[in-house]
Amino acid sequence: VQLQASGGGLVQAGGSLRLSCAASGRTFSGYTIGWFRQAPGKEREFVSAISWSGGSIRYAESVKGRFTISRGYSKNTVNLQMNSLKPDDTAVYYCAADRSTIPFARSVDYYYWGQGTLVTVSS
Repeated sequence: VQLQASGGGLVQAGGSLRLSCAASGRTFSGYTIGWFRQAPGKEREFVSAISWSGGSIRYAESVKGRFTISRGYSKNTVNLQMNSLKPDDTAVYYCAADRSTIPFARSVDYYYWGQGTLVTVSS
């Protein structure tokens, strides 16, 4: 599975961005999709994940109530709606996929990774 993350950019604190993760050449059917982020000088951290059916969703505590993960109407996209953005949300955001029904929160549980998209939140 080849993944393409997009939608990053520069936004002021309090603003919103919508990230998308697209699969090329196939659908996400049967795959759990996760979003992770890595800020400069920090380790990669879990943001959110959704099971292939969409019935199971997880969020990091730091983004609960602000971010929403969802599957697109097409079978090969997953979106991450990010609202009320804070400077601490600044990072490169990666989407990842694994053939599973469980929305894992550990990066080691994902086999496929996209290239990342940069989100910068200015204060």
